[in-house]
Amino acid sequence: MIRPYFRTGVAVEDKADLSPVTAADRAAEAAMRQLIERRFPDHGILGEEFGPTRAEAEHVWVLDPIDGTKSFISGVPLFGTLIALTCAGRPILGVIDQPILGERWSGAAGRASTLNGRPIRVRPCPRLAAASLFATSPDMFHGSDAAAFARVAAAAKLVRYGADCYAYGLLAAGFVDLVLEASLKPYDFCAIAPVVEGAGGVASDWRGSALGLRSDGRVAVGGDRRVHAEALALLGV
Repeated sequence: MIRPYFRTGVAVEDKADLSPVTAADRAAEAAMRQLIERRFPDHGILGEEFGPTRAEAEHVWVLDPIDGTKSFISGVPLFGTLIALTCAGRPILGVIDQPILGERWSGAAGRASTLNGRPIRVRPCPRLAAASLFATSPDMFHGSDAAAFARVAAAAKLVRYGADCYAYGLLAAGFVDLVLEASLKPYDFCAIAPVVEGAGGVASDWRGSALGLRSDGRVAVGGDRRVHAEALALLGV
């Protein structure tokens, strides 16, 4: 559903929050919803484009058809489709799919995460001063969150922006050490937790609590627990 629209000059609309949306976003989510409804009619669904269905269900699928629509409309292949399954509000299955590059990360509770079917592992990084730090944009941090992120960024070896969900996949595969973000919705982060954790990393909010449907949208994901702990200490939430 997404590939035929990529680099075609597809029309872009602005949603109420001024974030962009395209026919590709809507078509991809509609297709996923149809498949889920057919296979798991009692499950709930929470999608970015079409909202909640049976949100009170024990099992809820959380969908972001194109995480990184700004990259998608700019012709940059660093966006991805995020698919999560939650049980009692906690992610137990996650998929990060990049349809242009043909890369798919998969993670599930109690299983090793994979990239295109091959097991992956985070890399060791003993301290923040040796770490690469990613975030989608510095503009996602406001007020005290911006000051907290700045403290971590100042201590990191390398800071990069703009990869959206792709950065979490790179972390799980051992190429990035830390991802810090804020102002996220559940469909932005639920899928990444099982992928990162199944590769040996740690995914939490800025307080160190496990991610779930009720998380506040501030995400701290580390490949090495030592770097993750150092980052949380500097965030000071």
